[in-house]
Amino acid sequence: MPASNDQDPGVIENRALLPLMVVVTLALGWILQPFYGAIMWGAIIALLFAPVYRRLLARLKWRRTLAALLTLALILVVLILPFALLTAALAQEVAQFYQQVQSGEVNPTRYFRGVFDALPDWLTALLDRFGLVNFSALQRRITAALAQGSQYLATQALGIGQLTVEFVTSLFITLYLAFFLIRDGESLARAMRNAVPLAPEHKRELISKFTTVIRATVKGNLLVAVIQGALGGLAFWVLGVGGALLWAVLMAFLSLLPAIGAGLVWLPVALYFFVTGALWQAIALCAWGVLVIGLVDNLLRPILVGKDTRMPDYVVMITTLGGMVVFGINGFVIGPAIAAMFMAVWHIYIATRKDEQDPVSHTAT
Repeated sequence: MPASNDQDPGVIENRALLPLMVVVTLALGWILQPFYGAIMWGAIIALLFAPVYRRLLARLKWRRTLAALLTLALILVVLILPFALLTAALAQEVAQFYQQVQSGEVNPTRYFRGVFDALPDWLTALLDRFGLVNFSALQRRITAALAQGSQYLATQALGIGQLTVEFVTSLFITLYLAFFLIRDGESLARAMRNAVPLAPEHKRELISKFTTVIRATVKGNLLVAVIQGALGGLAFWVLGVGGALLWAVLMAFLSLLPAIGAGLVWLPVALYFFVTGALWQAIALCAWGVLVIGLVDNLLRPILVGKDTRMPDYVVMITTLGGMVVFGINGFVIGPAIAAMFMAVWHIYIATRKDEQDPVSHTAT
């Protein structure tokens, strides 16, 4: 009678290796967790600029380090420098806005008073019944909330604008990691493919799905956000709304939320114009917001994001919102990526089960 394989040293070693791999992987993730955003963006930058690197590599006779350095220099000029200049200008504008709130130059209750005065009597009586027209209490709440919010924004923007240690460290990690991933990314990806215990066709499907979703989500969402923020800021500047750059950046940030993003900024301003008697400004801003800013979201986002990811628009929207709630700003990438991997893994599982249940037709094909 043959001896049981359970006592074989190789079997015991393999059984002990898997828990050890899980432990050391979790330990590494715990160590890297404070810089997960910098690591993630380093990998995304390397993925997005990989085609540029390959073209430079062919022209430079396969000198990998030089091609990676030139690619990194292009990243600095195209991405990092514009971002730094925009952040510095935004920091100044936010700081100025905070000083105006503190000095009373910007008094939000004055604008709310104008809005309430323009309301019909029946609506004012209804609001008064629920205690919503108590301007003394309203003024204290709004002023405190606005001062607190503007102080937070000023602190964050000034912290980035003044190149704090945390920001510089994260930026250094991002670019440092991007350089090595650009140069050695193919060999690292090959090693990861060899380590995954799946069939070759399933590996290709997962990798293709993951890279496609990352590229489409980052390029599509960021492009839509930049365009919508620029168009909204231009409209505010033309209409004489103060802090056009601040509102443009806020609209660009909120544009990461599909369908509802930029409207959270321009629609209240349009309503304020309407109730205060500035009818042509209200009509112009509404027309611009619906026909131009909204058209960018309705046309470009499905083309740039939904078409490439091959995911329904509602899945993209829900996973983007959920990802941003869980992971913050990085969630607009992580959410759709997790959804895409979920769909790909289940597709592989269903196909594998079908092949197991119908081995005859699978062999025939």
